[in-house]
Amino acid sequence: MTVRLPRNHFIAGMLSIVPGLGQMYAGEWSRGVALLFGLPAQVAVLYGVGLVWLIIPVGLVWAWNIYDAAGAARGQKYSATTAVVVLLVVNLIASWKVTDIHAPKLQKEQRNVIGQIIGGLVRPDIAQIRTKEQTATAKYVVPGPGAPKSIRTEPRSPGQPFISAYPLKAPKGARIMVRGDGFAPNQAGKLVLLGADEITVAEFHTDHAGRFQESFINPRYIPGDYFVQARIIAPIGGWELSDTLKEAAPRMIETVYLALIGTALSLIFALPLSFLGARNLMSGTPLLKAIYGVVRAIFTVLRSVEVLIFAVIAVAAVGIGPFAGVIALAVHGIGAVGKLYSEAIESIEHGPIEAIRATGANDIQVVVYAVVPQVVPQFIAFTLYRWDINVRMATVIGLVGGGGIGYQLIQYMNLLQWRQAATAIWLIAGVVMIMDYASAVIRERIG
Repeated sequence: MTVRLPRNHFIAGMLSIVPGLGQMYAGEWSRGVALLFGLPAQVAVLYGVGLVWLIIPVGLVWAWNIYDAAGAARGQKYSATTAVVVLLVVNLIASWKVTDIHAPKLQKEQRNVIGQIIGGLVRPDIAQIRTKEQTATAKYVVPGPGAPKSIRTEPRSPGQPFISAYPLKAPKGARIMVRGDGFAPNQAGKLVLLGADEITVAEFHTDHAGRFQESFINPRYIPGDYFVQARIIAPIGGWELSDTLKEAAPRMIETVYLALIGTALSLIFALPLSFLGARNLMSGTPLLKAIYGVVRAIFTVLRSVEVLIFAVIAVAAVGIGPFAGVIALAVHGIGAVGKLYSEAIESIEHGPIEAIRATGANDIQVVVYAVVPQVVPQFIAFTLYRWDINVRMATVIGLVGGGGIGYQLIQYMNLLQWRQAATAIWLIAGVVMIMDYASAVIRERIG
């Protein structure tokens, strides 16, 4: 038993003018080192972010430090709760100031966008009324050298939409009247001038009988024949899946598979490395201890770098697409899953290990017959959990070009298509909830 020699409380207090020195003098080394480096670091942080006035309450901790050192010299150990609370409050205030938390002053445009986002979430583009496009085409001629002398009109098909253009010959700038019938009643449509540079020249609305009359100014000047087409999107009854959902669903499946293959690739490396990163298996010789340290360092580095950073690097290396997302998830997963596996190995019961070793088994046999059977259930649970996490992360790395539904989502958002974006968001939420439930059931069965 170590006997601590008495110290002079006055000297301890004077030394604590430099925070922590008095505690060290009194034998409280851990508290002294914490104060010696912690308080100056706190002051430097506050000074660095421009909150010099917050250094004043830190002075209260400095004063407490002198009082604590004097008490420690007399053999009394005071609670550090008050000092910790003061520093916590100081850092909360600093966080509030640095992050500039305030009530937002929204402009009219921002309020409109927020309203559109909320509206999109309430009414996602999931289903649409079944429709059919109705079209009819008419021809006219721009007179001049090389233009047809006469125009042959197409006969009308019974029960089909029909339009006619008048006059049949029209130079540039002439007004052309288009009449149509046989279309769906009370529907909006448009007149489109066909050609390499197809343009919309007019819009129209059919009456209760499916007829319309509209005119446009001829923009063509090169002699020849031209075609104007009337188009209507008419409802035909019933509902069908929206085009947005048809586009997003395959992307969501791609995301799930992306997460699955990323998880599988990470296991290929994390599984063997986890045994090398388990302290209880790697503490026999200095070489094993060195290997343990290197493997744990690898896990730490790969786990500490955000998966989005890996995704950006992968996109630069292999291009935009799911493969970049797979690489990002796999690399990050090696560190995350490897650590979980290693800790599972370190927490096993040592009784079976000693029993197997007593039979004369070598190290590999000990691992196979004593370690693996104990960790298989935890490995399966961790793997399912990681796949669950990877599905969420796969949606995010898609925002930087890593493929999957995240890539589709960022396109909708860039185009301000909030209903379509809401469809992707709800699809992501639904798949994640299903996977949460499925993985929980599986982990319960194998637990």
